[in-house]
Amino acid sequence: MKTKVLMVCLGNICRSPLAEGILKSKVNPQKVYVESAGTGDYHIDELPDKRSVAIAKKNNLDITDQRGRQFTAEDFEAFDHIYVMDNSNYENVIALAPNKEAEKKVKLILNEIFPGENVDVPDPYFGGDHGFENVYQMLEEACENIARKLKKGLIGESN
Repeated sequence: MKTKVLMVCLGNICRSPLAEGILKSKVNPQKVYVESAGTGDYHIDELPDKRSVAIAKKNNLDITDQRGRQFTAEDFEAFDHIYVMDNSNYENVIALAPNKEAEKKVKLILNEIFPGENVDVPDPYFGGDHGFENVYQMLEEACENIARKLKKGLIGESN
């Protein structure tokens, strides 16, 4: 059975689509399913931000098949691992958790690089293009660590 991973940010147009695209490029799609969502409902059914699309393309990734959607409580049942981009997203997602078991699925993505430091991926939406480059590099490193752990079975397969 496939391991299912969900990437979550605020609007699902900048950070989480990049994280989805990056992780997808690093895992076997027969074994790992990756999707993204936003805690807000601002960009439902919209394409990722053009700057996220551009930085992805610059790194040979195409994220134009993605559309914004809002995180729901049902995602706790559908996904094995939920990676959030910042502490605000974490609080918003945890608030919807039906139980402690569901809460354990939620992790800050940069804890994959900086364990236990609870560092935020900065939201590049109101910044310039340079912010998207920085976010891409952070997510690249975090997703590399996630992919390695998935391949080694260090973060489990779903049952």
